[in-house]
Amino acid sequence: MNDTIAAVPADRTAVSKNGKLIKVGAATMAGTIIEGFDFLAYGTAAALVFNHLYFPSDNPATATLAAFGAFAAGFFARPLGGMIFGHFGDRVGRKAMLSLSLLLMGIATVLIGLLPTYAQIGIWAPVLLVTLRLAQGISFGGELAGAMLMAVEHAPARQKGLFGSLPQMGSPLGLLLSTGAFALVTRLPEESFMSWGWRLPFLGSALLVIIGIFIRSQIDETPEFEASKSKAAKVMPLVEVLRHHRKALLLTIGGKLAEVTLYFTIVVFSISYANTALGFSRADVLNALMLGAALQVVTIPFFGWLGDRVGARRVYVTGGILLAVMAMPLFMLIGSGSLYSFNIAIVLALTLNYASMFGPQSALYSAQFSAEVRYTGMSLGIQIAAALGGGLAPVVATLLVGSFGSISAVGVYIVALALLTTVCAIAMTAPAKGD
Repeated sequence: MNDTIAAVPADRTAVSKNGKLIKVGAATMAGTIIEGFDFLAYGTAAALVFNHLYFPSDNPATATLAAFGAFAAGFFARPLGGMIFGHFGDRVGRKAMLSLSLLLMGIATVLIGLLPTYAQIGIWAPVLLVTLRLAQGISFGGELAGAMLMAVEHAPARQKGLFGSLPQMGSPLGLLLSTGAFALVTRLPEESFMSWGWRLPFLGSALLVIIGIFIRSQIDETPEFEASKSKAAKVMPLVEVLRHHRKALLLTIGGKLAEVTLYFTIVVFSISYANTALGFSRADVLNALMLGAALQVVTIPFFGWLGDRVGARRVYVTGGILLAVMAMPLFMLIGSGSLYSFNIAIVLALTLNYASMFGPQSALYSAQFSAEVRYTGMSLGIQIAAALGGGLAPVVATLLVGSFGSISAVGVYIVALALLTTVCAIAMTAPAKGD
């Protein structure tokens, strides 16, 4: 009888713990879905709309480069966001910074949806657009690492890969929502789409932000932060990272470069290239991205789970090698002119090459830094790589195709980054329960 009585509180404790983990998973996914939606909506609009409405030029290539340059500006603001949110995330807590970053992203995105065009207010239109893009970048710079930490630091020791992959799932879900929204509004007549239809996805994100902030208000601070906050209060996180975690920071930057460059080459540059150079319809291109994003919802957590079984570092290294081998064939398929080949390349790149590195990333990167500087270290490493890789990806790809006359040149660029990423991943510290 005593055994029965003792079992009840234990069962209740297990149920309560599982309930908290579900809430944490939902909260981290909700935020990265919204941040991903807002950030990627800009990328889609840059390829389809902004080059016409905010950066008009007699030369279409010049207008496209200007729109992609503004897209890149958001990435170069992300390290600043990483430093700001990372500092307070390490000193004050993960939870408060995540809600603040989400609010900032939502405000900037809604304002983009309300922004007058170049024809209406002249030069102030691109100036304000770039300003709001910078606000998006600062916000996202504080979001991703914080969500990754919230999931990993709450997770059981042997499930950090799986739980750490949950905020990563926000990226394909955000992409799915973003491309889905644009796939719907591109069905409008061209004049309606260009005048007001493109604004609807930006304005609609306000509802997602309200829901996300409510969900995040229901979760607790992470146990690892609570255990380290007395020590964290005595250090300057950025100074500590630059003094004592330089190797970890450099390895994180190098380890991230190939994955983030591949992703934004696929989801931003390929839209413009397939539409203008290959003559595919916007709907066809967006449908390919939506298919890849939908399948990522399965493959990203699979690779996170696999990292718990065989080691996050081992999975990551394998992903880097696969990308080095596959990048050239993938971009040859994209440039073949066949819509069927284009779809195959997009799906493989997103669901295998990208997911195999993105899925185990939370568990692997969090193992590189001690808890009192982890938010700052991860944010800085991830966002510097995002600026150098993701932000410049559409610009570099456009210049390479223009210089060499073939998209295969982009494949060579990705191969080089994949080799760098593989070497960095091999040199990283494996998570405690990893390989």
